Amino acid sequence: MSQLPTVLITGASSGIGTVYAERFARRGHDVVLVARDTARLESLAARLRQDTGVAVDVLPADLTVRTDLATVETRLRDDACIGILINNAGVAQSGGFTDQSADSIDQVVTLNTLALTRLAAAIAPRLANAGEGAIVNIGSVVGLAPEFGMSVYGASKAFVLFLSQGLSLELSPKGVYVQAVLPAATRTEIWERAGIDINTLPEVMDVGELVDAALVGFDRRETVTIPPLHVAARWDTLEASRQGLISDIRQAQAAERYRP
Repeated sequence: MSQLPTVLITGASSGIGTVYAERFARRGHDVVLVARDTARLESLAARLRQDTGVAVDVLPADLTVRTDLATVETRLRDDACIGILINNAGVAQSGGFTDQSADSIDQVVTLNTLALTRLAAAIAPRLANAGEGAIVNIGSVVGLAPEFGMSVYGASKAFVLFLSQGLSLELSPKGVYVQAVLPAATRTEIWERAGIDINTLPEVMDVGELVDAALVGFDRRETVTIPPLHVAARWDTLEASRQGLISDIRQAQAAERYRP
């Protein structure tokens, strides 16, 4: 890419998505803003154009609607200027598993996993052919902690981490950088929409601090960035243990403890 790549950001109308748009625009990147709220997108776009002078496109879409999702996929496939995808759109969920409705489960799974995967799949072949570009998937530390009790949401974010790690192994040799960002509780509207009072949470990170930390990881080309993790060696230990577990799995026979 002879110039800075355009950045397409989903969930751009508020919270993490808005701050990503601001930060990349300040870096001189043109941006494409994707979200459902057209009025908010237009307001953000006008502000970014005035403050930074970059080109800003507004692409209203509800990513749980297949026709809208297809529109964004087409833009990612066909617009050669887009070199960075920020897969940020997502929804949280309150209450236990037995309290969830079929519709709420469908919304979480569709937006947090299906839409995210399809958008990554739409842009990945073009980036791989170009030998450059980046895909950033916003996960959550909840995906590491079933103890938090958000089973469907946490499972969707565990999917995001696994997918990102798998894509990194596959795409990094082709020049495409894939980053998973795992926030903890961050001060955004996602909690209110899920019916969770953010003031009941013991510690909440400011969204600007979260994105700035994530961008440090982006610039360092980290595969997994966990802004609230203060002891980085914890993640290294977890990864080493996981690799050790994999090396000890032998398929031909059941482990001794399972034999009658």
